[in-house]
Amino acid sequence: MIRVTILAAALLVSAGAAFADEPIVGNWKTMEGDTAAITPCAGSYCVRLKTGKYAGKQIGKMQGTGNSYTGELTDPAEDKTYSGSGTVSGNTVRMKGCVMKVFCKSQTWTRL
Repeated sequence: MIRVTILAAALLVSAGAAFADEPIVGNWKTMEGDTAAITPCAGSYCVRLKTGKYAGKQIGKMQGTGNSYTGELTDPAEDKTYSGSGTVSGNTVRMKGCVMKVFCKSQTWTRL
């Protein structure tokens, strides 16, 4: 029984470390000047605004590894959700939201 408990604890620690190493995790400055936090949540990455008019609002959920992520992004001003993607390059992430993969808007955020 003790071995099972130790093994389960080791797996949880290693899973947490894998998420921490993802380049998308961290605090980002949006084009509006707000701070968005991207954190691991339930096997994905949640995007939540920390500052600004919509502070505390979750505006996205993404899955992926390395530099490429896909999921959903929400425009907090209109409260509309779009299919989205995030591409990390150094200290920037390009967030892109699309309707029917044709009409898209993108923003580049910088790491804080």
